[in-house]
Amino acid sequence: MRGEGIEVNGKEVRVPEELHEVRLLDVLRDHLGLRGTKYGCGLGLCGACTIHLDGAAIRSCQIPAGAALGRRVTTIEGLAGSSTEARLHPVQEAWIAEAVPQCGYCQPGQIMTAAALLARSPDPPDAEIRAELSGNLCRCGTYPRIRRAIRHAAAESRRG
Repeated sequence: MRGEGIEVNGKEVRVPEELHEVRLLDVLRDHLGLRGTKYGCGLGLCGACTIHLDGAAIRSCQIPAGAALGRRVTTIEGLAGSSTEARLHPVQEAWIAEAVPQCGYCQPGQIMTAAALLARSPDPPDAEIRAELSGNLCRCGTYPRIRRAIRHAAAESRRG
């Protein structure tokens, strides 16, 4: 069985050729046991399956695993990195500080989208935050807390 690799959360993972056409979401959850990435709509519309592919937020239900070969994938489980010093990513810490989650199902996708936004735009205005997160649905309506947490994480990163 021939396999090729994807770097997942800092570790090289071999993906057998027979899984190259399987959705990356399913490979992450069912074959690698990384269940933090959620299945939502399966159409790329809700954002629950958001991960980072080479640092960009993408919907993992929309691409086959083979499209990630030779690339870097980060899931919610690897967002803080592998450093023993870092317990949580600053966005995750802000999520806790602002008591964002209610049911929590959409939160991994929301956090991954927010982290990619802040990596690209360290101090985004509210309009940019709204636009970036417009594709991530929250059935509980925690949008004001989500925006507050993103502003909190941005402010913390400016402080050093």
